[in-house]
Amino acid sequence: MTDLQSIKTRFGIIGNFPVLNRALQKAIQVAPTDISVLVMGESGVGKEYIPKIIHGESRRKHQPYIVVNCGAIPEGTIDSELFGHEKGAFTGATSTRKGYFEVADGGTIFLDEVGELPLQTQVRLLRVLESGEFMKVGSSQIQKTNVRIVAATNVNMLSAISGGRFREDLYYRLNTVQIDMPALRERKGDIHLLFRKFAIDFAEKYRMPELVLTDDAIAYLENHPFPGNVRQLRNLVEEMTVVEQNRSINSVKLAEYIPAQSNLPAVMQKNGSMTSSSEFNSEREIMYKILFDMRNDLNDLKSLTSELIKNRGNNDFSHQEKNLINRVFTPETPNQSPNSLLYFEKGNQNAPQNPPMMSHGDNDYEDVEDIEIEETKADSLSLQNNERELIVKALEKHKGRRNKAADELGISQRTLYRKIKQYNLEE
Repeated sequence: MTDLQSIKTRFGIIGNFPVLNRALQKAIQVAPTDISVLVMGESGVGKEYIPKIIHGESRRKHQPYIVVNCGAIPEGTIDSELFGHEKGAFTGATSTRKGYFEVADGGTIFLDEVGELPLQTQVRLLRVLESGEFMKVGSSQIQKTNVRIVAATNVNMLSAISGGRFREDLYYRLNTVQIDMPALRERKGDIHLLFRKFAIDFAEKYRMPELVLTDDAIAYLENHPFPGNVRQLRNLVEEMTVVEQNRSINSVKLAEYIPAQSNLPAVMQKNGSMTSSSEFNSEREIMYKILFDMRNDLNDLKSLTSELIKNRGNNDFSHQEKNLINRVFTPETPNQSPNSLLYFEKGNQNAPQNPPMMSHGDNDYEDVEDIEIEETKADSLSLQNNERELIVKALEKHKGRRNKAADELGISQRTLYRKIKQYNLEE
């Protein structure tokens, strides 16, 4: 069996921590077989090395090795990419095309971000795993393929299954052997080694002196959580190599590039390990943006209503206008309906300063029982409607270019594709 150190040298893997060695050793052990492998780990930990090792150490090493980023291919074309299509199968299919499973026959396919596969594609993939059979899009002819599948994901698969986003039977087909790649914070002793490796590489690339860390900088670096893992560390070293004039880096200088506490929230799993915050943030960023816009709109409405009250007489309001004013100013409490007309009561402590008093006959305020307020969907602010409108505006602004629209919204392209499908915004 191939020596572990020779594998590290061959694939440029840095580190000696037991959790890393265990993952690499497992990959070497399963390589000679045709067992399907599922690689789990946070974004940026280097999951892509495992399928390379498995393919390189298998009897398929002289056959094709194809990497498929499942999250980067639009849902409408992924079946064609994986399984091919016949001429005329859909608009634009001017010729017959081979898919990856046909091209890679005898070799290995690495399905990166497999958790992002559409459900319909998952059904097709399950058939390939079970029988080695597939059909091109637009064809009724069954074809055979002999492909080794290695998949990887940073998605919590059990949560995806319970949420109906991933098929349970496909999960167990892929997960014959599971290899867990450790997060960088779980192998702190390797952080300085990786820093030195990247510093040497970038010094050679940019023809500049190598960066060197002081002892306090090493301690600072090893105690950083690195939510972006090895990828984040590599980007950090490249930036500092280009920007810094002084090649000796202390903890004070390092803190200018990476704060002592990460601003990104970490999501805790049941087993106590932290998962990458990228997925967590991408879903919430757009929600926060919409909520802030809604709050600002409500504040503007209150200001306009206050000006209206000051500029008009006591009895110049219609029944409908009074209902609207009370909707804006009356807070909701456990014992009070948000629609009650307490704004017009004497002595209401929640009312604005010097409010005009509305009177009907001899009463100082309107009788609540005499007013019926009709609740309609139009009166409520719909979070989904605002989200959909925001996405439509971004797409229109950038003339349908989804990558630009995703940047404008502050979310990933994958999240934008999912939202476009959810709201039926595909052209």
